[in-house]
Amino acid sequence: MPDPRPNILYIMSDDHASHAMSCYGSRINRTPNLDRIADGGMRFDNCFCTNSICTPSRAVILTGTYNHINGVTTLDSRLDGRQVTMPKLLQAAGYQTAIVGKWHLGHGGDADPTGFDYWNVLPGQGLYHNPEMIEMGERKTFPGYATDLITDFSLDWLQQRDPNRPFFLMCHHKAPHRPWEPDEKHAALYEDEEIPYPETFNDDYSNRAAAAAAAKMRIDRDMTLTDLKQPTPEGLTPEEEKKWKYQRYIKDYLRCVASIDDNVGRLLDWLEAEGLADNTIVVYTSDQGFFLGDHGWYDKRFMYEESLRMPFIIRHPRSIAAGSANEQMILNVDFAPTFLDYAGVAIPDDFQGSSFRSLLGGTTPDGWQTSMYYRYWMHLAHHHVYAHYGVRTLHHKLIYYYADALGTPGSLDDPKEPEWEMFDLDADPYELKSVYHDPAYASVKAALTEELHRLQAQVGDVPYDHPSARGA
Repeated sequence: MPDPRPNILYIMSDDHASHAMSCYGSRINRTPNLDRIADGGMRFDNCFCTNSICTPSRAVILTGTYNHINGVTTLDSRLDGRQVTMPKLLQAAGYQTAIVGKWHLGHGGDADPTGFDYWNVLPGQGLYHNPEMIEMGERKTFPGYATDLITDFSLDWLQQRDPNRPFFLMCHHKAPHRPWEPDEKHAALYEDEEIPYPETFNDDYSNRAAAAAAAKMRIDRDMTLTDLKQPTPEGLTPEEEKKWKYQRYIKDYLRCVASIDDNVGRLLDWLEAEGLADNTIVVYTSDQGFFLGDHGWYDKRFMYEESLRMPFIIRHPRSIAAGSANEQMILNVDFAPTFLDYAGVAIPDDFQGSSFRSLLGGTTPDGWQTSMYYRYWMHLAHHHVYAHYGVRTLHHKLIYYYADALGTPGSLDDPKEPEWEMFDLDADPYELKSVYHDPAYASVKAALTEELHRLQAQVGDVPYDHPSARGA
């Protein structure tokens, strides 16, 4: 007799910001198949990551713990596969488990994927076209486009599974990660359109900590020929050149997203054709947010909203009301406990997240989180973003740029002067003016500082050792 527990199809892209999904009201994109998930289930409007960079976020999702606990603080870290992880627990409980696509947590020995009956993953970031993949330890090159191939291999595994046992499949797309190489089908998409510019496109980085101006992810200055695919035309004014580069970037980004959307449609169609849609939890998310010209930037890393916020849509017809939206705060550290809860598997005591299954049923538990802790460790590497940590509540945000590598892998040992920022998210949703030194916010600052220290102690992280770390 078939096991009645729900199947779980977890689809995750890389760097797909929620404001590039039409179910989140995007001004720049249309995602009809992703919208099918949201329309048939729940959209979370306040889903956040605890460290906005690929490798650490993936480690949090697998382990249900923060990066200082699971040991994956930067891109140069490797996940020790001997740890307890959510896929291992599902596998031990009788689930068939697989991961296909981007892994990005190291390879070889204890860094290879564990807890999966089948794995076929990209080495490192992987290629868009004709990618090499590592299938159960064997390296192979596959002709085709990565997004299509990852879906192909996911469907192949689903077809071969035991139909009497539930499955947990992680389908991890590399798209739309830099350098944004679309497939032939979508290469001319948006060719004759001008994509709207963000409200903060011409941000001058004033009224904030030095970290914003110091970052090297500006569209007008820091994009490469690999990003743009062709030389910048001659004779443009600085304003015209910046707009030209943005259009080149954002159109290729959206073309990569279009391929994801098509392939999500293939997976949803297969579930329906096999009669599995009713008892399959389908999740679509990304490992973090991304700057889509916001503040004149690309990339992520900062605790600012566009980078911190993750899309999270989930469908399960048996337990989630169609077309619902939720404003409660959920974090990537909460994903693993939630999936274990649905599978009827005990959540380990050392997991640091909480199951939000009750939110999916329309009930908010007493004492549900209204604040979250964030930490970005990879000081100055790649895009010159200062190491920082902070707290976000439903209405405010406090950030401390401690700006020190602290010996973390891949960080640059070049300390900067620590500095604080604070934002009133209701009055200043684009985070253009820090109110940290505004006397009118003194009581808010005191409360946020206390909450930051409370959360830091709660998750077991260690504050930066500097006189400024206690706050002004």
